[in-house]
Amino acid sequence: MVARREPKMTLPTQLVLGVLLAEPDKEHYGLEVCQAAGLPSGTVHPILARLESCGWVTSQWEEVDPREQGRPRRRYYRMAPDGVAAAQAAVARAHGSITRLGLLRAHPAGGT
Repeated sequence: MVARREPKMTLPTQLVLGVLLAEPDKEHYGLEVCQAAGLPSGTVHPILARLESCGWVTSQWEEVDPREQGRPRRRYYRMAPDGVAAAQAAVARAHGSITRLGLLRAHPAGGT
């Protein structure tokens, strides 16, 4: 298996992963992730694409007739089995970095 590059752990990426990791076996459609993460579609969908390209997330289109449903088909996303542990570790590292950065800011050089 080819190692794929880990996505940058921005706050929006962490929010999207938080939604997916809360129920890793559940499928979520894009707008549902947007609402749960509190982020716009233009932010969430590129993140989902990056998470899928690194192998942490899988997706599939639902099998419905949009005319019968009265809406476009939805693309459903879920955590890949191998992606759960990798995503949890990356989020934990990101939280650790934020905590360390906060400590550095709380005690600036010169002791003021």
